Amino acid sequence: MAEDLSIISGTKKEQYESLLPQINGLLTGEPDLVANLANVVAALKEQFNWLWVGFYLVKENELVLAPFQGPVACTRIRKGKGVCGTSWEKAKTIIVPDVEKFPGHITCSSLSRSEIVVPLIRNNEVVAVLDADSDELNYFDETDQFYLERIVELIPVSVP
Repeated sequence: MAEDLSIISGTKKEQYESLLPQINGLLTGEPDLVANLANVVAALKEQFNWLWVGFYLVKENELVLAPFQGPVACTRIRKGKGVCGTSWEKAKTIIVPDVEKFPGHITCSSLSRSEIVVPLIRNNEVVAVLDADSDELNYFDETDQFYLERIVELIPVSVP
């Protein structure tokens, strides 16, 4: 297990390329889901300093707030509601350049300007979503999508 992260500057791609093996090291050998989600969130927040980053777990047909860093967040989200619920419903990553223009956007923080939500899929079923918010418009792009999708694939999740 890694004890420290090596935080680098550089292009977004370079930052992710440095972070990906470090996150893999944090996850290797640790079976506890909450511990792993917490470390992934901490690593992403430390590297990118986004406004908010965290997970929602699918529980009894709702998304329920899981480990996160940032301002206080919405606790439960229904399927198809907001960006997170839509990502869950469609089982695909959603990038929102301007949250004010996303139909049905749920405002957990008035500081959020753009967002990306990546579903964590196991056995063809969404079991969680990774949500990241920025206080800048048009912050997230295909580079974020590519690497965040790789990161969620690394997370060991037991599906009943």
